[in-house]
Amino acid sequence: MPRRREGRLVDLEVDILGAGIELQAEDGDFYGFALAKRIADRAGATALTAHGTLYKALSRLAERGLVESEWEDPGIAADEGRPRRRLYRVTGAGVVACRAETEQRAAVAPSPRTAFA
Repeated sequence: MPRRREGRLVDLEVDILGAGIELQAEDGDFYGFALAKRIADRAGATALTAHGTLYKALSRLAERGLVESEWEDPGIAADEGRPRRRLYRVTGAGVVACRAETEQRAAVAPSPRTAFA
């Protein structure tokens, strides 16, 4: 993983926030497996992000106030015959940070025409 510059997001964190914003717009809160699947779908990847890596990144984002989470109602999980899910939401600060990072990266990236001039 590349070293983090102060106040910046690493690639996985940008992917998490971007995919989380999409999922949140569609269904409200989202959970880890749905997030990993959306990231894989967006990247055209065949494999999901390693779950340990994903949840560590979610934890870092939560510490920075960019996502928040809570456990779902145990009755919902019991009715569906599965374990409880931790549900995540991208905060307003997370949306702002994702947009700022995306814009900053776009401004810094050289255009294909000038990269080899």
